[in-house]
Amino acid sequence: MNIAFIPVRGGSKSIPLKNIKLLNGKPLVYWTALAANEAKCIDKVVIATDSNEIKNTVLGFKLPKVEIYDRNPANAQDESSTESVMLEYLQAEKISEDDLFFLIQATSPMLKSEHIEGMYDYFVSTGADSAFSGVREKQFHWIETNEGIKPINYDYKNRPRRQNFAGIIAENGACYINSVKNILKDKCRLSGKISAYELPSYTAYEIDEKPDWAIVEELMKKY
Repeated sequence: MNIAFIPVRGGSKSIPLKNIKLLNGKPLVYWTALAANEAKCIDKVVIATDSNEIKNTVLGFKLPKVEIYDRNPANAQDESSTESVMLEYLQAEKISEDDLFFLIQATSPMLKSEHIEGMYDYFVSTGADSAFSGVREKQFHWIETNEGIKPINYDYKNRPRRQNFAGIIAENGACYINSVKNILKDKCRLSGKISAYELPSYTAYEIDEKPDWAIVEELMKKY
């Protein structure tokens, strides 16, 4: 079974009840729930929440693959990791180690069903143990070290032309795939041989702060 898992909590500080705030006329979590529900490779979509208000909103979507998991409030705190609620669900529900687990983040509402399907096909074809969705960045990156600032993805003495520069892949936070067995063993969303599935550059935007909201709304209208 392929399970899509979308963790959402009610205690967002930057944007109160962010996950059900309307984005282009629908609650934020609706967009990723819809994408997962419509993806042919997904058998079940689990929304994990500690909020009754979010729970009732999600049930109102009436998406056939979607169900609710009542997450432990202890794993829905500001300092709680996503891995903590993943492990809680897998252990509490005794999910088979043979299943595949798709972690999808509601803050990436531009994720589409075809993205999920394409990522799954790529994951299978590469023989990877786990995978993440990402975007290609062609900026030149530097890092601060004890010896001073240094480039990490190019040689500044031989600056490449943009069209000849491969760039780097950055996680966009939208989707991760791993086996239940690996997650339980490694307690991490990624493990083993990792592959990256490249998505369009506009999917790099995640909704974390208020200014992100207006940007993503406009990008959704365009794409």
